[in-house]
Amino acid sequence: MLTKEKLKEQIELFPDEFSIDELVERLIFMEKVERGEKQSLDNDVIEHEQLDKEIEKWFK
Repeated sequence: MLTKEKLKEQIELFPDEFSIDELVERLIFMEKVERGEKQSLDNDVIEHEQLDKEIEKWFK
């Protein structure tokens, strides 16, 4: 979950002027990274071989 502190850190990295779209994109990115880290820690992942099979389906 995002925290105010993490949000403040990210806002400090932005230039003096930025769009709402840029901020929203960064927030979405941060949330996805955190979700991925949690899934990894919880061992909620798929094996490499299974991923290859899923990707093959996308291109058929």
